Formats: sequence, C-alpha cells, structure tokens
Amino acid sequence: MKITNVETILLTGPCTNDPYLSEARQLRSAAFIRIETDAGLTGLGETYAGYFFPEGVPAIVEFFKPILIGNTVDDIPALWQRMYQCGNFWCRVGLGAIVLAGIEAALWDLKGKLMGVPVYKLLGEAWKGSFPQTAGNPFAAPDYLPCYATGGPSNYPLEKLGDKVDFYQSLGFRGVKIGAGAYWKAGGFQISIDPTEAAELEATKAAYVRQQFGNDLWLLFDAHMGNSPTLTWGLETATAVARALEPYALFCLEEPLHYTRPDLYAELRRNTQTIIAGGECLTAVCEWQTFIEQDSFGIGQPDASFTAGLDQFMLVASSLAQRGQKIAPHAWGAGGSQMQNIHCGFACPNTVILEVAPAYGPLHSEVIGDSLQLKNGYVVRPEKPGLGIELSEATIRRFPFIPGSGEFNSVPGKILTT
Repeated sequence: MKITNVETILLTGPCTNDPYLSEARQLRSAAFIRIETDAGLTGLGETYAGYFFPEGVPAIVEFFKPILIGNTVDDIPALWQRMYQCGNFWCRVGLGAIVLAGIEAALWDLKGKLMGVPVYKLLGEAWKGSFPQTAGNPFAAPDYLPCYATGGPSNYPLEKLGDKVDFYQSLGFRGVKIGAGAYWKAGGFQISIDPTEAAELEATKAAYVRQQFGNDLWLLFDAHMGNSPTLTWGLETATAVARALEPYALFCLEEPLHYTRPDLYAELRRNTQTIIAGGECLTAVCEWQTFIEQDSFGIGQPDASFTAGLDQFMLVASSLAQRGQKIAPHAWGAGGSQMQNIHCGFACPNTVILEVAPAYGPLHSEVIGDSLQLKNGYVVRPEKPGLGIELSEATIRRFPFIPGSGEFNSVPGKILTT
C-alpha cells in the first residue's frame, strides 16, 4: 500500500453548541490533512494551526507532500524525520512543526486502519519501556481516563458561572476548567494584573464554586497568560493568585505566566502548593526541553495536534515522566485534534486527566461519530482502528471554509469579531 496523494481540507463551522462558550466565540476554523493510497484506504489528521491560521496550512502541506508520495506507512518516524529535516531552517518550532503534527497524525490513522488496531496501541507498543514504572495514574482504570469539560471564560455574574458548571455536570462531567478573570456578555473580558485584585477575584470565584458544588468536583483554572499584550501576569501576581487558590484544592492552575520565562514558572512552582500546568503553546520537543529541564510544570499539557506529531508528543510525555511529572493533553481543535489527544493520552501511563470539549459542535461530532464515549466522568478507551475519525464529503460541503475565520488575539488594527 503506497501513498498517492496528500491534501488539505479547510472548514469553518459553529465553534460549539455550548451556550456559555458561544457568548465569546461563534465560529471555528479547522484544517484536516487527508492521505490517500493505492489500496483505497485513507488517513485523516488535524493540525491545530487550522484553528488560528488556516490559510497558512495548505502551502506547508504541499511543501512536504513529495516526501510522502510513493511511500508506505511502515516507518512513520523515518518519514517524519525526512520532513522535519527538509524544513530544518523554518520548522524546528512554530507553524511548520504544528502542521507536521496533522500530517503525521494522518499517517498513524492510516497505519492503524491498515493493521486493524487503534492508534493508542501502536504508540503504546512503540514506546514500551520508555516510561518509568512509577508513572502510573492513580485516577485511571485500565479502560478509562478521567476528563474535564473545557469551559473557556468565567461567565459572570457568579450565578451564571454556577449555571455553567451545573450544565457541564448535566452532561456527565466530574471535572470543569474555567478561565481567569470575568467574562460579561455585554462588557467582554475583565482581568487584573494587580496581585491583590487578581488574587481576590480568583479566590472568590473558587470559593463560590466549591460552596455550590463541593470538593469532589475536579476544578481547574486556566489563566490564558499568552493571550494579552498588556494584561499578562508577572511572577508577583501569579504567585499571589496561586497562593490564594491553595485552600480550594485545584486540580491545577494552567498558564499563569507567559511562555517566555520557563525559569519564572519553575520559581512559581517552588513558592506555591497549587499545581502549575502548562505547555499547550510549545510546538516541538526542542522547545519543550528547557521547560522540562527546569521543572517548570507540575503537569505538562502537550497537544497532539500542535506539538509536532504524535511520536513527538510521546517523547515529551516520557521526558516529563522521567522527572516525576504528569501530563494532561491539551485539546481545543476540532474532532481530529480531540481524538489525537485521547489516543496519546491512553498511550501514556502518566496521563492524569483528558480535556474534552463539552457540547461540541458539528466539526467535532461529524468527525468523531461515536468514537468518543463518556461514562461517569471518564473517557472510555477508544477501540476503532486508527484514530476513529472520518470526514465525509457531506460535512465538507456543509461547512465551506470562510477566510479570516481563524482565532487570533485582538490588537489595534486587527480585531477579532467572530
């Protein structure tokens, strides 16, 4: 079975069916890579670059396409290495590496379908012996992993935030992640960089959620500190917030600092009992290495549609496990991204929790089908061959790509409106 074609499919559809997330974001774009073969089998992957800069993906896929044509999927790491080396000067990190994640995922999907096994089994076998025996997850059972609803902004007033958490619990989630600051439907996002003000707001929010829903809820906070050029917490504010949240038994506090200072992440961890998580914006192993070596994260959050590839994800997870750290795969792409991260999560013994988009929209549901199942707040291990994803021609026709529908951080001269 040889590869005959590699193509990019760009789509735009509703961001979500979650009424609380929809207040802040209505559309999502997605970039899928489809690999065709002379045997009629196809592989499908997604790059998370399609959520941010979909227009940039097709040209990069075309650049790498000749390396794949005529080859088999017998040795995916070798094909990945050829592509990575070919783009050495520009894809060691950044957009090139992110697109490689989608291409390589399609190769794994294809191989899984060819062999009749799910991708997590292929990855688990390939990385057997690379994780220390102490890397097990006390929350997990052999066939299940805990998960949380990724809730986006903290919708205000507090009563609305309570309704939001209640909504996620009604969908079967036992874990919820909410954003820092406050989001008012009429007034937008409000966040403070003052240590006292920021700590007071986050502690008030945590106290309210705990009072309403108890201590059994797996509660995660996401500070999103790569998203604003002017409202980014420094070490003093991040430390104040993390300490103020200590009484509320957070599962973790995600991205309380910008990614430019791995040393400050490490210092923050030394000065709080709150578990610090991060890594969704790191695009390749070499970028991850500094954060791993400095023990910047208590929980690492690689994304299997962003961190250069599934095999590279496994290397990051293994490296974190060697230093006693857990992982919680990041997943906010569409259906392909979601399943890539679920398969990687099940392949890694140090996965502590999975991120799942609640009440997801058609660019999830029509791609995933019934491959993603939740039971009592846990994700059921997927067993379909490959990644368990499909992209029908009907879905492609229903959700044509809208140029400019990628998400970006608003700055003067370029403001996000959808």
